[in-house]
Amino acid sequence: MSRPDRARVGGYGAAVCAAAYGSMKLAQALGANALADKDPLPPHLREQLLARDPWFVASHWLLAGAAVVGVIVALATVRPWGTRVPRRLLLTIAWTLATFMIARSIGALGGGFVGDILLLTGVRPASVEHAELAHMLARWDLLLWSPFFLLWGLCWAAAGWRLSTASRGQAVFASCPGTRPHPSID
Repeated sequence: MSRPDRARVGGYGAAVCAAAYGSMKLAQALGANALADKDPLPPHLREQLLARDPWFVASHWLLAGAAVVGVIVALATVRPWGTRVPRRLLLTIAWTLATFMIARSIGALGGGFVGDILLLTGVRPASVEHAELAHMLARWDLLLWSPFFLLWGLCWAAAGWRLSTASRGQAVFASCPGTRPHPSID
């Protein structure tokens, strides 16, 4: 794989992660379980989620729609038609999502690798009435959700880095066969 192709992996990776997340949320909105019982939520919210509370169903539709937008934005960082989008807007979105997702995976927003390990090792005890559920959700978060959000965040960071390091006159999309840089790359 050539260097320009490797540099594009972040944008494509962010698009694939957004599509996977959006597909899961769409399935949940349509009534499928699709890992809903593994969502690391507080017990009362988890019960509402599993009972298909209208607010949760609506939130799944919104998240599925946001994921579609995420796919489009991620692809805009690597495809020639993305030059029509202001570069600063793409940079802001990419770096904001990278920061949020990496922080979520590490545990700065609760849970994450740090929170899960603290809970599973007993350093941060779970409530007695929900201890078994908390441990099960922490294991799922540690093995699935946190690594997924870390990967997704790193993909956004790679996409943002690629856009950041391209100079104004340099073709960000030079690695796309048969394309020329758009005059308004910024």
